[in-house]
Amino acid sequence: MAISQKEEARALNTDEHELVVKSHHPNLQALPDGELADLVKLIRARREKAKSQANQRHREMRGKAAPKGKQPSKADEGSKVKVAVLAMAMRRLNGEVVRRRQMVASVSMADNARKALAMKRGAQTKAASFNSRHAHEGMHNASNKRAQDLVRPMETGRLRKAASVAQAKRDGR
Repeated sequence: MAISQKEEARALNTDEHELVVKSHHPNLQALPDGELADLVKLIRARREKAKSQANQRHREMRGKAAPKGKQPSKADEGSKVKVAVLAMAMRRLNGEVVRRRQMVASVSMADNARKALAMKRGAQTKAASFNSRHAHEGMHNASNKRAQDLVRPMETGRLRKAASVAQAKRDGR
């Protein structure tokens, strides 16, 4: 269920609301990595605190725990909304962390592939110029010496199945 920003503002105090606003789309991508990590820690701590308070209120309502104040809580809708808002903020933050990690990994993979290609090309030129330390044909790719099969595998399977059906007919006589 989507929660509007107006409901978010109503459910959170001002400090929490400022943190959650940073977790929304345009603000989230503008954050540097260090601030993003700090924001994840802060919102996670606030979410855990809100979760424990919501559980306490729920226990008070059922009569399982002693009330924190003078009277036990009558309702816990506000604390549930607060936990939901903070959980959605955590989901957005975790998604951004994963997105950044994947972006760094793909850039790193491309760099590694370029380096590997350069090394491969360098090794090919060295191997072509001097290859006397290896026995016989050396470390070159050996071509397949088997003759290429000209019959399609589907045709072979079809003929094999036809032969087994014919044998079954003869055996059934």
